[in-house]
Amino acid sequence: MKQLLRVAALIFAAFSALFLVARLHGQTESQTQSQSQASSSAGNAGSMSKMDMPSMQREAAANPAAARAANDDMSDVSGMHMDMNPHMFMTALRPTNAADQARADQILATLRPAIAKYKDYHVALADGFKIFLPNVPQQHYHFTNWRYAVEAQFAFNPAHPTSLLYKKASDGYELEGAMFTAPKRFTENQLNERVPLSVARWHKHVNFCLPPKGTPPAQVNHKEFGLGGSISTEQACSAAGGRWFPEIFNWMVHVYPYETDPQKIWAH
Repeated sequence: MKQLLRVAALIFAAFSALFLVARLHGQTESQTQSQSQASSSAGNAGSMSKMDMPSMQREAAANPAAARAANDDMSDVSGMHMDMNPHMFMTALRPTNAADQARADQILATLRPAIAKYKDYHVALADGFKIFLPNVPQQHYHFTNWRYAVEAQFAFNPAHPTSLLYKKASDGYELEGAMFTAPKRFTENQLNERVPLSVARWHKHVNFCLPPKGTPPAQVNHKEFGLGGSISTEQACSAAGGRWFPEIFNWMVHVYPYETDPQKIWAH
């Protein structure tokens, strides 16, 4: 299984790298959303080449101004106070029921002991978790395990969250919670099979316009670009000379298993 995941991770990284090269050279994406939904499992692997954590990391290295524009606003919505807006799509809460609550409790029972060792963030780094944009000040830092991200494209393992969520502390980082992911192609019913929608609200980041390539950091207009900017349509993004992404990353859901208030564990 480990060898299979390594191979999948290499394939995943290759697709991400190819996509980034295409983006940086101004090439356009030929695959439409409808094609993505109708694709086979092989096509689904190809869809992983769209904007995701690894390719966003490479984009950040190539264009720090764009990365800062993205992250400044994403940090505001990646914590415990997410609201619906033109750049955020969240699933609706379904009626509560005992069966769903029992499933959610079982996820927590698996997750808590699995990530307990990562209260020491050095252990997380040693186990392959990478800090997403470590040099950019953030409210919550995502330590992402790309091997687990690949695994999440095919199966749900509550012991293998795609990311760990930390906040800055005087001695490094303090573990707050975790983030599970699911493929962009998933329907809400498929998301419900992983983490019940009566307990948690999955979300995805949409309508994202990066600043024009080569924009100096000091000249990035944060009121227009990024996940908090006013630009929320492809037409407006094109008119501003930006780079348009209908969706970035995959479906995500955050969980804070150490909260004592049940309402804050699966924060909406």
